Amino acid sequence: MKTEISLPELGLVAITRAMLGAGIALVMADRLPQPKRKAVGWTLTAVGALTTIPLLLDVFENSHGSGS
Repeated sequence: MKTEISLPELGLVAITRAMLGAGIALVMADRLPQPKRKAVGWTLTAVGALTTIPLLLDVFENSHGSGS
């Protein structure tokens, strides 16, 4: 299976994955007070996960449309 992805799409995938990772790291870290840390961490995790879903669907649609 071969999938082609444009540079802007690749950038969006990288950014959303970074947000997801940063959110998880903040939830698990002890740098901020717990209420703030959890709020920011879960927000970044949710935004990262929710923005990754449409990008993944777009990539899978493009990879199956090639017919090879």
